[in-house]
Amino acid sequence: MPSWAIYIVVAVVAAAIAGLACFLLGIHYRKATAEREISSAEEEARRIINEAIKSSESKKREALLEAKEEILKNRSEYEKEVKERRAELQRQENRLQQKEETLDRKTDNIEKKEEQLNQKHAALDKTQAEIKAIEDQQLARLEEISGFTSEEAKAYLISQIESEVTHEAAMKIKEIESRAKEEADARAREIVGTAIQRCAADHVAEITVSVVPLPNDEMKGRIIGREGRNIRTIETLTGVDLIIDDTPEAITVSCFEPVRREIARVALEKLIADGRIHPTHIEEMVEKARREVDAVIKSEGERAAFETGVRGLHPEIIKVLGRLHYRTSYSQNVLQHSIEVSHIAGLMAAELGADVTAAKRAGLLHDIGKALDREFEGTHVSLGVEFCRRYKEREEILHAIQAHHGDVECKSLVACLVQAADAVSAARPGARRENLENYIKRLEKLEEITGSYPGVDKSYAIQAGREVRVMVKPEQVSEDQMVILARDLAKKIENELEYPGQIKVHVLRETKVVEYAK
Repeated sequence: MPSWAIYIVVAVVAAAIAGLACFLLGIHYRKATAEREISSAEEEARRIINEAIKSSESKKREALLEAKEEILKNRSEYEKEVKERRAELQRQENRLQQKEETLDRKTDNIEKKEEQLNQKHAALDKTQAEIKAIEDQQLARLEEISGFTSEEAKAYLISQIESEVTHEAAMKIKEIESRAKEEADARAREIVGTAIQRCAADHVAEITVSVVPLPNDEMKGRIIGREGRNIRTIETLTGVDLIIDDTPEAITVSCFEPVRREIARVALEKLIADGRIHPTHIEEMVEKARREVDAVIKSEGERAAFETGVRGLHPEIIKVLGRLHYRTSYSQNVLQHSIEVSHIAGLMAAELGADVTAAKRAGLLHDIGKALDREFEGTHVSLGVEFCRRYKEREEILHAIQAHHGDVECKSLVACLVQAADAVSAARPGARRENLENYIKRLEKLEEITGSYPGVDKSYAIQAGREVRVMVKPEQVSEDQMVILARDLAKKIENELEYPGQIKVHVLRETKVVEYAK
């Protein structure tokens, strides 16, 4: 082997030995370093544990101190509460003791009073025994004097008392009935009066003619036209009568059908304002006036429904209702009358707890037949019922319309209220107008009817014919007969007279006794 190879091997071995030595030294150093770190960590852990132990002992002492303080505080509060309760119990015990003492005193007083009462009872029993003995003596003496036994005297007294009690009972019953009637009348007057006061309706007296003012008398000739063709055209188209007389600057339109009369009046006013008066222009103006009146009719029907608060009316019913604006009854505007009846019936229904909506609806529609009675045959009651039935009004409303003049008997409270409201509206002062001659004849007939009965002394019609006072002869008419006489007079007045509203029959009987002291 060459020498240089040997050197290489030796060098490699030496390098390996040196590397191993370095490795062993590194391991030893790392072990020493790790041992030092472990020792340091153990010392740090012991230090932390010691500090934790010291801190826990300190907190433990603090917690013990706080617990002791809380216990002392609770103990003091408990002792205070116990002390207060003991004081309250002591006060209650004192009050109970006072009440017991008071009760003992009252018990003693009651015992004393009972003893006194027993003594009084004993004295009373003794007195009653003495009274009984005296009564027996007196009864025997009375029987000896009167000649009646006690049973006979009792029967006689009972018969006398029965007659007196019967008379007094009859008088008492009559008094109760009279008082009940007065109270019912007063309540009814109060309800009706309240309804009238709360319903302030205007009354306008209207007639069956309309007066159209003219700017001058020359206009009369122009309205008449050549050979009267203009006036004939107007009368033919409107169905009215034009009265042209000596009245200065005025023409009278006469017609019993109020809508046609209004159309003629409006057409005449338009013709006069326009100045062109000939048959062709008259036709145009009449047609225009008819459209205006139809618009007014619809507007008045809607106004009546709105004013009374009645909803859901069929348009045809509203239209016919508006025609009542031009209809009068005894010079009373029928639409205003219907509105007033609706208000009064509704107010009275509210007072009595009835159906206010139905009462107001029936009151508004009760006279709707008066808008149809000039076009169809039949009374306004039957026409109104049939017309409303055609447009599906309820049976309750139809019955109220049918019964408002007594054609059928009222079967519901609403029908009664509508009937009463109709009478109130028609009879109140200023609502209707009648001429003086008819008024005087009605009063004379009223006095004649009431004065024709036997036993009647005098009769007087008062309160504008709404009341009649009948004076009877007391020797011929007894108090019991007065009731029958008043009923008969009322029936005869109903059968023989026509009058708005109702008439009160007041029968008076006066008995006088005269004696002279000498």
